Amino acid sequence: MSFVFSLIPLNSGLAAEVSQIRSNPVKMKTSKGAPVDRGCAVGVIFFILGMGTLLPWNFFLTATQYFTDKLSPEVVNGTVVGKEYYFSNWMTLLSQLPLLLFTLLNSFLYQRLSERVRVAGSLVFILLLFILTAALVMVHMQKDSFFSITMATIWFINSFGAVLQGSLFGLVGQLPGKYSAVFMSGQGLAGTFAAVAILITIASEVNANMAALGYFITPCVGTLITLLCYMLLPRLEFAQYYFDRSRKQEVQTEMELLQDAPSVTEQVENCKLNGHSNGSAVQGNGTAVNSQQNGDAEKPRPAPLGPEAEDGEAKSSIMQVFRKIWVMAFCVTFVFTVTLSVFPVVTVAVRTKHPGGNWERYFIPICCFLAFNVMDWFGRSITSLVQLPCKESWLFPALVVARVVFIPLLMLCNVDNRQYLPVWFPADWMFTLIMVFFSASSGYFACLSMSYAPQLVKPKDCETVGALMTFFLALGLSLGAALSFPIRLLV
Repeated sequence: MSFVFSLIPLNSGLAAEVSQIRSNPVKMKTSKGAPVDRGCAVGVIFFILGMGTLLPWNFFLTATQYFTDKLSPEVVNGTVVGKEYYFSNWMTLLSQLPLLLFTLLNSFLYQRLSERVRVAGSLVFILLLFILTAALVMVHMQKDSFFSITMATIWFINSFGAVLQGSLFGLVGQLPGKYSAVFMSGQGLAGTFAAVAILITIASEVNANMAALGYFITPCVGTLITLLCYMLLPRLEFAQYYFDRSRKQEVQTEMELLQDAPSVTEQVENCKLNGHSNGSAVQGNGTAVNSQQNGDAEKPRPAPLGPEAEDGEAKSSIMQVFRKIWVMAFCVTFVFTVTLSVFPVVTVAVRTKHPGGNWERYFIPICCFLAFNVMDWFGRSITSLVQLPCKESWLFPALVVARVVFIPLLMLCNVDNRQYLPVWFPADWMFTLIMVFFSASSGYFACLSMSYAPQLVKPKDCETVGALMTFFLALGLSLGAALSFPIRLLV
């Protein structure tokens, strides 16, 4: 029954986020003439959408012990019988590769598939994959077949998850900037649910199969709720206003470009027919008259300036958008590279200074996973109130780079099976304090990077920004996962 209790934190976390939205109505509504987000309904929905993007995979990771037990080789008379599947290694590889690949494809293919198809389709397939995974808990099958199906499931869950995240980041980018912070705050709370589920499983002492069944049913319910919220979103006046404005801008851009094209062609043809191709006209007596001196000659129309010019522009290319947001792209990549390089591969190996007893069982779930997820969510949520440094400040990327100090700090904690480094921070409270600042800064700077990026471009390019920033987020995750192996060996 752990999956039932894992939903308990939803009310308190959601209420806290809604209270932040309500306490900042001016910040959440920045466009003149826009309707009011009544009851903070759009903010709540994007909070749930953010949570729904990461909740499935967080709960899948929570069931790692179930997969390990089911694939572990048998021991007969002290002899290991069967092959080693190295589940954790393959899971890391097959989760990061499709995340990076499909996020990259999403950056180029989002114009060929409608946003509704990408979001709703991804949620439906993720739901079906978790239903399959939950059903396999009660099915006995050969280890090779189970391993192959599980690896394929991991690949597709992360593939659809990458498309889903990129599409939703593009969608929330069309709204005022604070909604991006709300969206990422929901993502942060998803990990907290998974950490609480681990604690409940330990306390209830249920067997691995029943715990895994709860871990897989919870994402099914969460994904279904996310899908329903997404379908409700276009029906809300506040969201519809911004979505319609974005669509009208695209349609107007295409219409103006189509209208301008014939006029340019006609001017060129008229010039050629009247002998104006070299800039002069020939009078009936054979005298050449410069068209610039002829008051009756048609003068070229100047290019429009201001908002009219912006509306008449086509969407910028991916490289043009990247040149404007490259600092934020670097920041989000570096944040997750640092975070994933030590969490969880190094942090999960830290041992308590007081071994034995119940505290040893709860030490990692509380001081590592729960502390990280709660403070990461806090860091993301606080951006709804405080956004410092500003996006133009050089201090912002400097502080992001300064987070690299957490790598040696965590390596010098009481890590088990160490070979090279000494222990400088043996106490439990020291490790917990480092984890608090490490995770809070990760959520804060990641959320600010994702929130600042759409503000650096015109509204017509926000969807491209969402796809690009999601790609660099996935790149940071992949680089961090790759660096985690040599960093762990250096401890």
